[in-house]
Amino acid sequence: MNPSYSFSTELQQFQYGRLLLPEEIPFEEELLDEHLQSGYISTTTGIRKIDGQYECTRCGNSEPSLFYRFPCSRCGQKCAYCRACIMMGRVSECSLLYSWNGPGFDFNVLEDVMAWGGTLSEGQRTASERVVSAIHDNEELLVWAVCGAGKTEVLFKGIEAALLSGKRVCIATPRTDVVLELAPRLKKAFPKIEVGALYGGSEDRHVVASLIVTTTHQLFRFQNAFDTIIIDEVDAFPYSMDRSLQFAVTKAKKAISATIYLTATPSKRMQHAHESGKLQAVTIPARFHRQPIPVPLMKWCGNWKKQFEKKTIPPVITDWIQERTQLQIPILLFFPSIKVMDLALPLFQNLNSGLQSVHSQDAERKEKVISLREGLLPGLLTTTILERGVTISKLDVAVIGAEHTVFSESALVQIAGRVGRSANDPTGNVTFFHYGKSSDMVEAIRHIQNMNEEAGKRGLLDV
Repeated sequence: MNPSYSFSTELQQFQYGRLLLPEEIPFEEELLDEHLQSGYISTTTGIRKIDGQYECTRCGNSEPSLFYRFPCSRCGQKCAYCRACIMMGRVSECSLLYSWNGPGFDFNVLEDVMAWGGTLSEGQRTASERVVSAIHDNEELLVWAVCGAGKTEVLFKGIEAALLSGKRVCIATPRTDVVLELAPRLKKAFPKIEVGALYGGSEDRHVVASLIVTTTHQLFRFQNAFDTIIIDEVDAFPYSMDRSLQFAVTKAKKAISATIYLTATPSKRMQHAHESGKLQAVTIPARFHRQPIPVPLMKWCGNWKKQFEKKTIPPVITDWIQERTQLQIPILLFFPSIKVMDLALPLFQNLNSGLQSVHSQDAERKEKVISLREGLLPGLLTTTILERGVTISKLDVAVIGAEHTVFSESALVQIAGRVGRSANDPTGNVTFFHYGKSSDMVEAIRHIQNMNEEAGKRGLLDV
């Protein structure tokens, strides 16, 4: 490194902690080359070959089927590129990824950085103290909190402690809609600092911020960047299913750092890690309103699929819907697939013409959920796309074909967690309609009962 070279502080601030293709860097090529020659920026090959096997430097992919060779106009050779992270821009054998190699960049430490003045429940307060401790000691911590426990507020004291120590914090979540929901809440809680919101198409991608909320995919663009990473919904697809996203999290955090995992439904692997003492955990077994989580009921409905094919609805499901229609209770009906849901929709509309359906490809999904929340729709038929992130007062929920393999223990716990979230309406009905009980149904009910039992023992319930 050339110590006499006067490096660009703007480039330092932008590039520090990032691993980017040159076309992603909003600075002149000449300036980049100067910093490269002077040793302040370093490059690494986008795709390496290790023992004859391709490996993507950006996402860690080494699956042979996820590389493709093409005639490359840049190098004039048949060049392999990584298909696993192609949505972030193409990384090929002749690509170079740029990282900052000069002095580190320190964010300003501001007093009174947090403006949030809310109060925490007893369960939240215990978890909040553990989060602060884990961030201070650079530890891993699982926050196992029931749906509706108020996980975001539990993070605020920990984020404040990190920022006051000059640390950089990242909250990563699998879903864009969670980024869009969290960003304004974080900006309101920490108004004195820049909060970056990163997702596909985000306008904040060039923002230099000490607090970032991002989709897990955007972490591919970071390296040794964060002192604290908080992974929200750690069990959720795609993070739980995608090793490259787990690689991205590891790559994005510093060697000495804290990692906080948030979830209502930790995987069996995480639960075993906690039970064996390899992973510290704190539980929040009760919601902030101090009422137990509604325990699902199981009701046999016969061969639901065959009945839908015969243009009929199992009578026990008809009764459930009609009862709620009369009482004007909003409902969510979960189906195992779009195909089954589309088959059933006209039958259910014969019961109540106002019922509509939503799925992952539905362009009007958000509008329909808002209409249900505002009482403009009596209910929605849905796939598992609405198992998370939906809060509607006085809601009742039914799972049609709850024994289907798509309804894992985790999915069923999340679905049940849609009910009773409001302090004004802390109760409600969750029914698993089935053609034979599955072990996941039984485990989901046991999971909820265990949380309610723990909450009662710890004095976190008012019943």
